[in-house]
Amino acid sequence: MLAQKKIAVIGSGTMGRSIASGLLRSGKVAPKALRATARTKASAEKVAKELGFPCTTANAEAAADADIVILCVKPKDVTRAVESIKGRSRKAPLVISIAAGISTGFIEGTFGDSTPVLRAMPNTPCLIGKGMTVLSKGSHATDAHVALATEIFEPLGKVLELEEKHMDTVTGLSASGPAFLYIIIEALADGGVMRGLPRSVATTLVAQMTLGAAEMVLTTGRHPAALKDDVTTPAGCTIAGILALEDGRIRSVLARGVETAAKVAGELGK
Repeated sequence: MLAQKKIAVIGSGTMGRSIASGLLRSGKVAPKALRATARTKASAEKVAKELGFPCTTANAEAAADADIVILCVKPKDVTRAVESIKGRSRKAPLVISIAAGISTGFIEGTFGDSTPVLRAMPNTPCLIGKGMTVLSKGSHATDAHVALATEIFEPLGKVLELEEKHMDTVTGLSASGPAFLYIIIEALADGGVMRGLPRSVATTLVAQMTLGAAEMVLTTGRHPAALKDDVTTPAGCTIAGILALEDGRIRSVLARGVETAAKVAGELGK
């Protein structure tokens, strides 16, 4: 469905470039069908050279003939971005926003018409095609629009659709989660270093272990608790280590981290 679509990526930060790169890698969209914007002329020139399609500082120019507009701007910049493209397009594009905390209703209200709007919440592992993106549709969007958005984000990793009421929690868990895991990876590596491993070796061991454990959850479909029990033999070293972690309230601390990030995400749009 994307083959005949023209796409404008408004904002060429990490996620904007990741989305554009994923589209090009998938082969579903040709460079000539893509346009992007950046804040400065220097940044625009750099993006154009890096990705091989036009990049400008003018949002209205990039969105003028677009079938799909992807808003990859910070929450505080959404209103300005929408105002810059509202009424400038020669057609009614599908608008996809990745701005945390900004509801589809707010964006629809800013457009002031029946423009179809979707929210998307990707995460940074999308950069290497191992990301997680959640979609939710606004009042004017249809299942066909969700299918188009799914095609856009599938090259970046897994894609799910959820009701919009879950999006702040998705932000706190899936989008903020990589940062939480990086802290855990670093801390586990510290334990290896404390026991005499070189830092690089400890980090590699932990990173590969984390990757494998995640794949076990996704591939087997088993509950993480059941997979944990496979490792914890009676009177063994693993259960001893787990009890030490529980002494530090690791479960509640991690869960509260997600809760706090989700609450802050919900406040970004206020």
